Amino acid sequence: MAAFAEGVPCWVDAMLPDLAAGKRFYGELFGWTFGAGEPRYGHSTQAFHNGRNVAALVPKPDGRLPTVWNIYFAVRDAAATAARIRAAGGRLISEPTRIGDFGVMVTAVDPGGAVFGLWQAGSHPGFEEHGTPGSYGWMELRTRDPERVDAFYRAVFGYGTVRLGKGSDGRSDGRSDEGPGEASGEGSEGRAGGADVVLWVDRGVPAEPGRAIGARAAMGDRFPAEMPARFLTCFVVADCDEAARTAPELGGRLLNGPEATPYGRFAVLADNQGALFAVVDPSAAGALPAESGA
Repeated sequence: MAAFAEGVPCWVDAMLPDLAAGKRFYGELFGWTFGAGEPRYGHSTQAFHNGRNVAALVPKPDGRLPTVWNIYFAVRDAAATAARIRAAGGRLISEPTRIGDFGVMVTAVDPGGAVFGLWQAGSHPGFEEHGTPGSYGWMELRTRDPERVDAFYRAVFGYGTVRLGKGSDGRSDGRSDEGPGEASGEGSEGRAGGADVVLWVDRGVPAEPGRAIGARAAMGDRFPAEMPARFLTCFVVADCDEAARTAPELGGRLLNGPEATPYGRFAVLADNQGALFAVVDPSAAGALPAESGA
């Protein structure tokens, strides 16, 4: 499998208090199967869809750690990228750490407080399947400090940006002011017309919406003050409404949606242990309803 380009999301994992409960939930919801956990690496357990790896579930080593989905960006040199993170105003939670022959991992925090990872591939390049039902599809950073964060990710990864809708730069791509996730605030935001959203485009790629690798959305006043900055991981599904019905039956929660976006039918969920994630059905892509505020 070809290596992922610098700065492109290449892996996700969920840090959970109960690995067996996580396997039951995601196995039923996405049709995932699971490998044997590796004791040397904290019993991290690979998840597979159609026999191809799509994610991992990781038991929390400390109950004080958050129950959360983590995202990792591909890098060629983890140490050099870690230095850029520090220089740009971020900080490291963990220094570059070699995980056997699989690769080198770094965990970092951006200036707005969102946690993310770096992955310098060894024998494990990242996703073997993505962008298809049952696998990773999209990510969105929610932040209260968009200007500092925009500058940070440009400095670290060289991202180009495209502002959705008509923004302060006067540009418009003819779409809604919201990305697929910005339409919802995990049960508190509701529709937020005119939101500050930019798409991220990888270095050296034309700054066009169709080439975006993810988005950055500013968290407005409608988000509760206690809600931290974070990345929202979105998985592709064949039927968003079915996924939204199934998750509560498995002990999870429906937090927002399902609703139409230009990118597909979308919903925000929590799993049976509280980890937030989203699902989208791209086959249902189309115009937003007129009352959306777009």
